[in-house]
Parts: sequence; structure tokens; C-alpha cells
Amino acid sequence: MRSFRILVVTAMVLAVSSATASDYRSVPGSLTEASATCIECHEDAMPGLVKEWRYSRHYGANVGCYECHGAEPGDTDAFEHNGYNIAIIVSPKDCANCHKGENEEFQASHHADAGKILGSLDNVLGEVIEGPFAAVNGCKQCHGSIVKVLDDGQLDAATWPNTGMGRLNPDGSKGSCAACHSRHSFDVALARQPENCGKCHLGPDHPQKEIYEESKHGIAYYANIDRMNLESSSWLVGVDYSAAPTCATCHMSATRDLPITHDIGNRISWTLRPPISEKIDAKAIKTGKTVKSWQARRADMQNVCSACHTSSFVENFYTQYDGAVNLYNDKFGKPATALYNKVRGSGLISSDINFDDELEWIYFYLWHHEGRRARMGAAMFAPDYTQWHGFFEVAERFYMEFLPEIKEIIAHAKAEGGEKLAKAEEIEEMIAEILDAPEHRWFTGNEPADVKAARKKAQQEFKERYSN
Repeated sequence: MRSFRILVVTAMVLAVSSATASDYRSVPGSLTEASATCIECHEDAMPGLVKEWRYSRHYGANVGCYECHGAEPGDTDAFEHNGYNIAIIVSPKDCANCHKGENEEFQASHHADAGKILGSLDNVLGEVIEGPFAAVNGCKQCHGSIVKVLDDGQLDAATWPNTGMGRLNPDGSKGSCAACHSRHSFDVALARQPENCGKCHLGPDHPQKEIYEESKHGIAYYANIDRMNLESSSWLVGVDYSAAPTCATCHMSATRDLPITHDIGNRISWTLRPPISEKIDAKAIKTGKTVKSWQARRADMQNVCSACHTSSFVENFYTQYDGAVNLYNDKFGKPATALYNKVRGSGLISSDINFDDELEWIYFYLWHHEGRRARMGAAMFAPDYTQWHGFFEVAERFYMEFLPEIKEIIAHAKAEGGEKLAKAEEIEEMIAEILDAPEHRWFTGNEPADVKAARKKAQQEFKERYSN
């Protein structure tokens, strides 16, 4: 285990964060000899890196290179460099020497487990279908790689450099603090900006950054960024700033009643990632684990909201949000998943290879792309992502691609006959049962007459309203 040479916690909290021009190339008098030696060389070899360190609070607290990079000779990734044992990777275990509480919260978070993507459908797409270096340069730069140390002590180029959130480090720890606190300045203002989260949380399957930019929160932030007081040591919403919340405001930062947390999911009540959304604690409860309840998490998020919004506003928002998630689950997520599993389990398509049948791609798009966008858009005040990039595309995918593809599979199975015939008929009955539900009867034309009449009346009123 790496040992820390000096006690710096109190000094880091009180330190002045930036260095002036007169500090350039100076070495603090109380800096350890090891760190001073590093700086004397790296000042010329890597001046940008050293200058960023001089800007940091670490500099003001006399925390230098060796205090973070110092290693014991037996460490897996340690190597001798100019008379000192060092390691390139500074892991959360190293940071925990000073930031113990922050590390414990982070290790309990979903972020720390981001590396568990290995073996998932997403990882199969990257590693196998797209190719290994698509995953190296894409998936693993967000989720984290398993950093491997070669026999000669060098880090495997296929696994490093990497600052993925769930990186699996040579010392056995999970995560990368640098994923959010970019080295070597570790600037708090950077960590509080939505662009920081946008390294990973954007794109077709998890467009939180784009959703935020569309929302009233995002619009207010970009219009008033000079009022955000991003360098504040306390940064309490409603106290130190009031123009807008950022990702960090809602998911991490302190309020008048809550402490800061590095467990990013600590205030999330729904999980919006899987094919069917569940309350965030549902999986743990099923396995007998005791975790913070979804109700308690929601109460903490509502505490953040209350800095700017009335209780009725917040409660009504959650009514709308829950309604959207339940709509997705009940109308599309649950029936699509049940049908998909039935078809795969029937043997009418292969079940041992992923993404070799068109139905697998269609279903993946339905929940992994469009379904997530609909739910995430509703969660963060983004109507266009909820509607046109979300529910509209979910519905189009479900009715115009997913069901027709299954019907084609059924037709082929019936033509072959034998054992496949009975299985095809079971799936056909399942489709009929799903489409007989009230929310799908518009598609079969089996809605009650009064419902059809009311819709026709509304359409006529619309035409008259806009014909003048």
C-alpha cells in the first residue's frame, strides 16, 4: 500500500487556490524534498502540467508530485525514477489518504461500478461488432478500462491512458477522481459545470447534457454563467448563487439542509437505463440488501428543488415525471420486453449470439435509445427530447418495426410448420392480447365509438381554429 508522507487535509481546505505570476518556477519552502526534485525537472520537461499544479489548491497546501504519485517498491505499477519509487496512476485509494469521506461515498456510487459494463450488450457492440479499439477509444474512456501492467512494468497501451469513471486500477481500487476533477489543477469550477459531465452523458442513448441545454435550467445557466459563483468554497444553491442549477447542484452539491455527496445516485428515485424502469432500490430489495430508499432519495432531491421552487410545483413535477415513466413502462417497455424474450426463448431466432437478428437491433433501439431519451427528457424538463426524440420514436419503432418484424418471424415459422408452428401461434396470441389493451386499440381500430367520435371532434375543432 502506498503511504502518504505529510498530513495536509486542513491545509488543503484553507489554501488559496491559484498562483500569481511571481510564483512561476518557485518551489514552496515547506514542500517535501521528493516533490521539489520532481518539480525542478518537470518544470522544463512538462511546463504546462506544472503550471496547472501551481494553479491548484494542492499547490497552496504544499501537496506536490510525490505526495500523490509516491509508491512503495512492491506496488504493482511502481517503478524507480530518479531515485524515487513512483506510480503514474493516482487512484481513488491514493486520494483517500486526504479525502477519505469523499472516496467512501464515491465507492458506494454507481459511478464507481461503471466498469461493470464489461460483458454487457453495450460492450459486445464495442468489443465484438464494432471492434476492440472502438471500445478502447470509446466505451472504456467513459466507463473505465482494466489498467494492465506489462511484464516490463509499463502500462499496457490498450488500457492506458484512461480516466474512465469506473476504471479498475492496478492497486485494486475502482474509479478515477480525475474523471471529474481534471488533473492537475483539480479546479472546483470545472467540476461544477455541465460540460464536465457531458464528456460521457451525451449522445443518442444518454443525452443528459443536450437535455439539460434544452431545459429552462440550462438556458438560465448559459445566460447567467457569470452569476454562478463557481469558485465558491461553499456553493450553496439559493445562498451563494441562484441563477440556475447545474448537474452538480442537483446530484451532488450541498444545500442548507444537506451535505455534499460524491454518491451521484444518492438523490435519484427512478433508474432510467434498463428496458423497464424500476425504483432505484428495487434491485437491492430483491436481493435482500438494505439501501437508502427511493423515497428518501427523492426527498433529498426535492430538498434541492425547494431552494427555488414551491412545494406544489415540485410535487406536480414529480406527478408528471412518474406519469411519463409509468407510461413508457406499461405501454411499451413491458410488452416489448415480454415479446422479445418470448421470441428469443422460442428458438425462432438465435439466442446464443447477440445482434445477429434484426429484431435484436430493433428492440435495442426501442429501449436503449428512444426509451431512455423519453424518460430522461421527462426527468430534466426537456419537452422535445421527451416527445420527438423520445415517445414519438418509441411509438414508431414499436408499431412500425418491432411488431412487423415479429409478425414476419411468425410467418416464416408457420411456413416451416412442425414444432415451430405451436410456438409461432403462442407469440401471435400474445401480440393479440397486448394490442387489445386500451392504450393500443387505436392501432387495431377497436376503440369504443365514443372515443373515436371525441377524437374526430377535436380534430375538426383544430382545423376550424387554424382555418381563419
